[in-house]
Amino acid sequence: MIRIENISRDWKEFKLMNINLEVEDDEYFVILGPSGSGKTMLLELIAGIWYPDSGKIYMNDKEVTLLPPEQRGVGFVYQNYMLFPHKNVFENIAFGLSIRKRKKEEIKTEVEGIMDLFGISHLANRMPRTLSGGEQQRTALARALIIYPKLLLMDEPLSALDRITREELIIEMKGINKKFDTTIIHVTHNFDEALALADRIAILRHGEISQVGDTTEIFRHPKDKFVADFVGVENIIAGTAREGGEKLTVINTGNILIYSVEQKEGNVHMTVRPEDITLSMEKVTTSARNVFKGQVKEIIDQGALIKLNIDVGEPLVVFLTRQSFLDMELNIGKMVWTYFKATAVHLF
Repeated sequence: MIRIENISRDWKEFKLMNINLEVEDDEYFVILGPSGSGKTMLLELIAGIWYPDSGKIYMNDKEVTLLPPEQRGVGFVYQNYMLFPHKNVFENIAFGLSIRKRKKEEIKTEVEGIMDLFGISHLANRMPRTLSGGEQQRTALARALIIYPKLLLMDEPLSALDRITREELIIEMKGINKKFDTTIIHVTHNFDEALALADRIAILRHGEISQVGDTTEIFRHPKDKFVADFVGVENIIAGTAREGGEKLTVINTGNILIYSVEQKEGNVHMTVRPEDITLSMEKVTTSARNVFKGQVKEIIDQGALIKLNIDVGEPLVVFLTRQSFLDMELNIGKMVWTYFKATAVHLF
């Protein structure tokens, strides 16, 4: 569907450099990166708002690099929704059909249908300034989708919403590309949002792509320390890797030995996600190759989960459910046993 080949653009204060991406038909593709990484600029290059200094953009095998936005058949939803303040909800949604000279009866039927789909029929005569964030978002999505674009671009569409509204819209948005036969490229800095929505993810850093993959690859097998930090791996430990027998690699951190099934040698970083670490008050028999006794150094209440910092010779972050934490009667200074499998240890 979308192919981007070696796209670069220099805005003087910022550059996008040698971007290569492919997005498949009907894919929900998320571009994930911190603020200032170039996510919006890349989206606007795809839309045709900017033209690249070099490289090419293809849609359905047709080069569109220098086509204006109106000839690309793309829908765009900005972070602030950009609804027309002088038009009501019905008129905002109808705009794309009106400029295509559709008949009034057709416009009325299609707008009423899509308003019903998004649950905003009762807002038809309301002005944008009177709408909540969630209502504005649904109106903006309906306006973009009513022309049935083959590609929908969304720039931080959930960032201004409260948690409950955001969760409701995540459920709705996951089905949009199937309902409308639309490919979606969604940019965000929120990795929980990306994990909930994405078929695949591209990590963008300082105008360059760091990694592309499905959610498992990105969140469990980051390619470098930046990606690991950004997606919240929490446990990133440097060490020296060598062959350890039994098809295992042993990593010497200088303080402890950690086993992994991944094959690497030399200086490495190892990661293990907090949810892959098990705790017990007493040492138990387990198939886990990595077993360490440690002391609880910090307890951080995160609501449904409790985050523990445990010193096992190296600092380990572990997540517990609130009930498990209460059952174990943990407090700072207490000694515990930690366990994680060699298959849970990723090396880069």
